[in-house]
Amino acid sequence: MSSATTVTESGAGEVPRRRLGWHVATLVEARRENATARTLVLDVPGWPGHLAGQHADVRLTAEDGYHAQRSYSIASAPDRERVELTVQMVDDGEVSPYLVDDFAPGAAIELRGPVGGWFVWRATSTEPVLLVGGGSGVVPLMAMIRTRRASGNRAPFRLLYSVRSPEDVLYAQELRPAHDGVDVTIAYTRRAAEGVSRPAGRLTAADLSSWGWPADFAPQVFVCGPTGFVEAMADALVALGHDAQRIKTERFGPTGG
Repeated sequence: MSSATTVTESGAGEVPRRRLGWHVATLVEARRENATARTLVLDVPGWPGHLAGQHADVRLTAEDGYHAQRSYSIASAPDRERVELTVQMVDDGEVSPYLVDDFAPGAAIELRGPVGGWFVWRATSTEPVLLVGGGSGVVPLMAMIRTRRASGNRAPFRLLYSVRSPEDVLYAQELRPAHDGVDVTIAYTRRAAEGVSRPAGRLTAADLSSWGWPADFAPQVFVCGPTGFVEAMADALVALGHDAQRIKTERFGPTGG
């Protein structure tokens, strides 16, 4: 997860574990998502491919041999040897400031992955999907949306995205209210966008009920964000009648960036 240690729930259907090696990843393109976040488009020869929802480990090595390593969610649909990571800068961070502000096209880092096999969505699935993201927790959910689009899958998707203000939104051009058959609702917690009827505030059970799938639709549910957000959303979903076994969560916390 972007600028974080990832903690995922385990369970049946997990991708078999295998030994992961480090790959040299060269930056070929970079896009600003907001003032403090940047998407890195990496060319990674030998990349084994990934599933939507997985993440990768990034390692930087200083001239004196010191290593700094962080985990970041993969933002892109599977695309051979191209991998996209969206990195949110952490104040006083050790890795994210370099990746967001200084990492230039043509430069290289080391990448290991893909990591994780529980918090994944497969393009063969046709069930309704509810995505609930807080802040940079939207990154792996965007990988699922992009994979759906790239594969031609028509499973009904709904995204509820909790973010502080309009300026903090990631993927603003893609996350329009109804884009490619994906229903998108953005809940602003600090300051709402002009013309939005929902007042600023945290995502609530009422929001989940209004804009999520009804529990009797039995959707697959993916929740990603800070620990407190994930726990509150998972509890609210269960209280609304959703099957806890169908709610997959991924949470993150600061590691120094």
